[in-house]
Amino acid sequence: MDIVLRATAAYIFIIFLMRVVGRRELSSMEPSDVILLVILGDLVQNGITQSDYSVTGIYLAAGTIGLLATLTAFVTYKSQRLKRIVEGEPVILVERGEAIEKNLRAERLSLEDLMEQARGQQIESLDQVKWAVLERSGAISFIENQ
Repeated sequence: MDIVLRATAAYIFIIFLMRVVGRRELSSMEPSDVILLVILGDLVQNGITQSDYSVTGIYLAAGTIGLLATLTAFVTYKSQRLKRIVEGEPVILVERGEAIEKNLRAERLSLEDLMEQARGQQIESLDQVKWAVLERSGAISFIENQ
């Protein structure tokens, strides 16, 4: 039972930490983001199982994390309020060709990061962009002027 409680506490902490760290697509992760995830995984594993290396301990820890992930997905599907808390809300980064600096700063994105994503979608300048939105997933959606 101790492993289940530690796994639950670790899961809640990781959800909180991911909200604080910010959103990034897996494909656009910086090396420091990857290192953070690898180290975090190892630290959490040590905290959850401590010195229990039994098969039962592994099943309990993995089963608890899997159950919590499924429960989180179900609860956020049913409740928009909880979905905003757990997953955040889309953020407008560009409106009518003008970058919204306040939102870029809040999401810790530079104008260069934004332009890199725009170039990846064949957009040469922000003048071509009606809206750019940082989605919950971390992807940036661009809507071009007509």
